[in-house]
Amino acid sequence: MLDEKEKNERLWGMFCHLSALSFLIGIPFGHILGPLIIWLVKKNESPLIDEQGKESLNFQISMSIYLIVAFLLCFIIIGIPLLFGLVLAEIILVIIAAVKTNNGEQYSYPITIRFIK
Repeated sequence: MLDEKEKNERLWGMFCHLSALSFLIGIPFGHILGPLIIWLVKKNESPLIDEQGKESLNFQISMSIYLIVAFLLCFIIIGIPLLFGLVLAEIILVIIAAVKTNNGEQYSYPITIRFIK
């Protein structure tokens, strides 16, 4: 059985990932600000929160770069399906990461550039 501290660590690790979905409700830069705020506040409380916060931030920064490139490619049509694919992939991968983290597993996003180590 999990103790209260471990449950809390998993919960905050999960919130590091789920807070990135705040862009869906129209919060500007929420996909980066949400994980950044949680990570900065909670990173010293647990290695799990620290690791998953960095992972979430790295993924969100990487996705921002990919989305900018896809947007620029919209002028030659190929970017439109890329935009839809990237947004869909982001939502799915964030949910997978949140579930895995809540289960106590370390999750690493694919196609992520490691800006924060």
